[in-house]
Amino acid sequence: MSSTPTSVLPCTGSGELEAGQADLPAETHCPICKENFKNPVTIECEHKFCLSCISAFRKDLKDNFSCPVCHVNSPERNFQSNQQLSKLTEVAKRLPVRKGRRQRQIGERSQEAQPLALSCGQDQEVCSPSPTCHIVLPMEYATLCHRKQIEDYIKLWREKVESAEKVLATQRKRLLELKKRADRRREELTSAYQQYRLFLRKQRESILDGLENEEITGLSEMQANIEEFSDHITSLKHQLAEVRNNCVKSELDLLASVKDSYRRYKALKRPAFFSLRPTEYSYQFPPQYSGLDRIIKRFHVDVLLDPETANYHLKISQDKKIAQFVITQKVPRSHRRFCGIPVVLGSEGYSSGRQYWEVDVENKHQWLLGICQEPFPRRRVGSDSRNRPFSVHKRFRGVGLYEGKAYIALGHKLICFLPTVNPNRVGIFLDSEIHEVSFYNLCDKSLLYKFSDCPRGALWPYFYTGVDGKPLKICTPKDL
Repeated sequence: MSSTPTSVLPCTGSGELEAGQADLPAETHCPICKENFKNPVTIECEHKFCLSCISAFRKDLKDNFSCPVCHVNSPERNFQSNQQLSKLTEVAKRLPVRKGRRQRQIGERSQEAQPLALSCGQDQEVCSPSPTCHIVLPMEYATLCHRKQIEDYIKLWREKVESAEKVLATQRKRLLELKKRADRRREELTSAYQQYRLFLRKQRESILDGLENEEITGLSEMQANIEEFSDHITSLKHQLAEVRNNCVKSELDLLASVKDSYRRYKALKRPAFFSLRPTEYSYQFPPQYSGLDRIIKRFHVDVLLDPETANYHLKISQDKKIAQFVITQKVPRSHRRFCGIPVVLGSEGYSSGRQYWEVDVENKHQWLLGICQEPFPRRRVGSDSRNRPFSVHKRFRGVGLYEGKAYIALGHKLICFLPTVNPNRVGIFLDSEIHEVSFYNLCDKSLLYKFSDCPRGALWPYFYTGVDGKPLKICTPKDL
């Protein structure tokens, strides 16, 4: 073993006091800055540091904070002030630094790379596990310290393994979810493609039928107009020949026939010129086929019912999302309420931008949805009172179900249509910029009807519930 001085404490009792005095300054030195303690604090593992040093060391460690000396994890970041050590530091500052202590410090630096197990008589002593503070301890105590530290590390590693296993299980679960999502999306795309083909086929058949009808009608009218012009030209030629013959007659005959010639000339009218203006046909894709279904969701608005406009027999839910016909109820009178017809309007009108909302009409025997422009009639009128909700009005555009049988569209005229699938939820898409409102069947995402001539100005959501007692519900984003 090298003869260089070591940090082993003497085993004899005569020099213990002197050695303790020599080591006193070392006990008052911070392991980080190697200077006397300034505002000393104690952390959870009982090691001591300057408050500024440990705060700077902790600053860059956001998650796991471990002791700079023993590396034991210290989740508690509140440091305890050590007043006794502060006083001890003041005492150590007044003690002279002995030459032997300085030599021992030099010896400690020279033996950092050597084994630290040292012999002193029959007892064995080892250095403490601290990398910065070399204190010789009995083997049993040092072993106990190392075991405790290893147990702490085992606990830390076990936590890391458990954490990694949880992440692995989560990733595997996400992998399965990703596969399911991909399969579901693949099915949705296949279904959308089939619907797209069906929609295109129907539009093509409709356009071809329109072209054929237009061709037949146009050719017939054009042929009739040509025949009319031919007859007109024949009449003109006949009268022209008569006038020429009258010019060569005697004076008496000329005067006798000239009046009749003038009358026939004035009575002769040229037929109207027939001009055929071909219809411009084009494919119009509804939002769900042109990728606008996501845009529709982006334009979804939270429509609320306006209780002040609700008919006296309509019960409005507390969240203003459900309207239901009831026989009797007490509500305050208001000039804005609908009288005689179970109708309620939305609480907000829309005059710009794009808005989309959905209405649940499942199990409803009769309903009518759309938009209207204020002021809108509130009362029934004369003999038309029975069919009032389903009568044409210039301030209304909508679609509905009449007596559980006929699906109708109301605009400038009443139009009956037959959806492929009966809707139980209807989507309404209002585009105020182009004055257009579209109605969609959410069962098969098909277009029920579209109006491109909406009134200008603010338009209010319109809801007719019928008298069947079934609730009519405005869907929320959660329902979507």
